[in-house]
Amino acid sequence: MKKRFLESLSGFTVLKWFIYLFFFLFLLVPLFSILLVSFTGQPINLFGSLVSQKTLAKTIEKLSNVSLEAYSSLFEGKGYFDALLNSLKLSTGVALLVTIVVIPIAYAFARTKMPFKGLFATLCTIPLVVPTFISSYAFMLMFGKTGWVNHIYQALGGEGVLFDIQSMLGIVLVQVFYFFPYALWPMVAAFKISDLTLEEASQNLGAHSWYTFMRVTLPLAMPGIVSSMLLIFTVSFSDFGTPIILAPKDLNLIVVEAYREMAGFFNWAGSAVLTVIMLLVAAFFFWLQRLVIKGKEYGTISGKPTRQKMNDHKGVVSVLTTYSFLVVLIPVLGVASIFLSSLATTWGRHALPDGYTLSHYLTIFSTSHKNILNSLVLAGGALVLSVVIATFVSYFVVRRNSGGLDFISSIPLIVPGISLGIALIQTFNTAPLKLTGTAILLIIAYTIRRMPYMIRSTMSSMMAIRKDIEEAAVNMGASNLLAAVTVIGPLMLPGIAAGAILVFVTVIKETSISLLLAPTDWAPMSLAVFQNLLRGEYYTASAMAILIIAIVIVLQYLAKKLTKDQLY
Repeated sequence: MKKRFLESLSGFTVLKWFIYLFFFLFLLVPLFSILLVSFTGQPINLFGSLVSQKTLAKTIEKLSNVSLEAYSSLFEGKGYFDALLNSLKLSTGVALLVTIVVIPIAYAFARTKMPFKGLFATLCTIPLVVPTFISSYAFMLMFGKTGWVNHIYQALGGEGVLFDIQSMLGIVLVQVFYFFPYALWPMVAAFKISDLTLEEASQNLGAHSWYTFMRVTLPLAMPGIVSSMLLIFTVSFSDFGTPIILAPKDLNLIVVEAYREMAGFFNWAGSAVLTVIMLLVAAFFFWLQRLVIKGKEYGTISGKPTRQKMNDHKGVVSVLTTYSFLVVLIPVLGVASIFLSSLATTWGRHALPDGYTLSHYLTIFSTSHKNILNSLVLAGGALVLSVVIATFVSYFVVRRNSGGLDFISSIPLIVPGISLGIALIQTFNTAPLKLTGTAILLIIAYTIRRMPYMIRSTMSSMMAIRKDIEEAAVNMGASNLLAAVTVIGPLMLPGIAAGAILVFVTVIKETSISLLLAPTDWAPMSLAVFQNLLRGEYYTASAMAILIIAIVIVLQYLAKKLTKDQLY
């Protein structure tokens, strides 16, 4: 009996339970803890309750005072309900606008002979490499009171500014132009799946091209379009960088309110309630997106291969090419504005800088080199942890059909960065696991937040590896664990490398987690840029922002080469 028990604990079983323990300690317990705080209004030390009778007594006393008072404050004029409504309005508006903006571009990529598709595909990746608070600053350089766009507008006879950038409209525009790539490629895929013979049949029956598009092409692509819309809603709702820079004082947004309640007032009850609300909203729309994808996939079945005749009508192609160029031009001009700011001696009196210098780059390498090193070390730590955990999670899910690990590892997809940060602070703020304010907790937070990207990459590689390769190694005497490490591991290296680069890239860009959890000695580049913007050190902030963008572009290029990804 004892021998059988020891055998059951060997190899993969122990490893699997260690992974479960990791998610339990640093994801499930923090989320459950913040839920309890939302009902008690006071911090709950769950880990301390397990090792100290005194702490356990205090926890029981707090739990005995459970109430819905903190939730009722949503409707009692404290601003929480307005923050929720404003966030829902913002996310809904952004989702609708992105969908409207992207449909023509997606159709152009998938169904026309639009020239320069490769160039446009490359330009469409630029918004993805720019942290949202940096893109917000880029729009301030363009559309602020002294922005170069308004200088041109005034030179043409206009008065004042085109619009107030620090407003709901400003936030919407930034999110539309920097979030649209999230919806673009799923929509391109949606337009590619339908059988073009249906469109030809419609036209042969006398229908005009526009009628065929509205009644045949668009309905076939609708599941992908709706799924993309729901994804954009979730991304917009969870975005912290844009509102923290552009939201005026009289505009309450739930993600900003949650941060202020935690970082500014240490209001555990308020921050916990807002965290729970954000989680519920994000989870609902994530579930809705999965439901749309799972339940309504349209396709056609025939004995003939799908033909891919592209629309080559000169008028249609010209209009779509011009339109696509104008849309992708906006974020490109934003990055160009940041680059000019990083070289400017002074900028604001004229459309272009008054002079140019490289001194801002010298400044960041001399005074902010520690922030650069911190980012590389923290991202490296998160990368190593993600590689180890994600690789074995993929193995257990694909080879051992572990539905439990698949579900738990997907939870971070619905957890906004601010929510995870607040939950971790509350859980690890006291003994026996007092990790708040340490680099360890920051690395763990990065790992949990970005691990789903790594898991999806390694999982696709695992599915492509034949099971009999592993079985051959086992038949020759290797243990299952040894076979996985020595045989499966090397075959998964391309997927592991691509996923690792993606984790590294997203950690370098991460803002909300860094802002809440990073200790002073471990402030990364993203936090340094944010702090420089708040201090008015715009030129050095721009220089470091360009450095972040350059690192991310290089790493994403490497990831694309490793995966040989075809975007168009």
